[in-house]
Amino acid sequence: MKTALVTGSSARIGAEIIRVLHKNNYQVIIHCNNSKEIADQLCNDLNNLRENSAKVIVCDLSNIASIDMINDSIDSLDLLVNNASVFYPNSIGESSPEHWDSILNVNLKAPFFLAKGLSEKLSSQNGSIINIIDIHAERPLEKHAIYNISKAGLKMLTQTLAKELAPSIRVNGVSPGSILWPEQDAQLTDDDKNLMLKKIPLNSQGSPKDIADTVLFLANANYITGQTINVDGGRTLAQ
Repeated sequence: MKTALVTGSSARIGAEIIRVLHKNNYQVIIHCNNSKEIADQLCNDLNNLRENSAKVIVCDLSNIASIDMINDSIDSLDLLVNNASVFYPNSIGESSPEHWDSILNVNLKAPFFLAKGLSEKLSSQNGSIINIIDIHAERPLEKHAIYNISKAGLKMLTQTLAKELAPSIRVNGVSPGSILWPEQDAQLTDDDKNLMLKKIPLNSQGSPKDIADTVLFLANANYITGQTINVDGGRTLAQ
């Protein structure tokens, strides 16, 4: 049975990726930082469906020592999904070194060092890495300067890893569009939301399952590497 680690997977898109992979016979490792109670509940639900099929790892991905702990605690791995992400607004003028570190450490540094640390285990299984990126890796979101930079870097990391880790590890990306509204500190007004929806040719938000199904597709796509799939209802066509 294959094993998958999904970072930032106690809730929202990450939790749906966990559920879809588990439904497709993966052993799953649920990663969280501050949401252990929610992660434990998800883990219990999955273990009730299939005994000893899920476990939780608690780790602060902004801390390189914690990342090393994850790498050391995993015996075998077939799939790494770098989903954890920090998202909040800051214009260039408002940005500080602390903002830079808090976003880049989780959104870019952690995926790099997780991939590096777990590459030997993934290679032995002919495994794969899937990075959850963002359509704003290519088309910057206003007043989210550091976030945009972090996701652009993650897209380039996807291509770099795909080239360097081939042929034993495939590396791909999924770039969500409007899937879930950001959590409360992102400060989106109703007008912001309506304007965003008007830019989507399919005229609706996507769902976390749309992302999870794409992850599953890429996990099984043995002749695809170095690619990023936009799951955005056509939104990038309108920008």
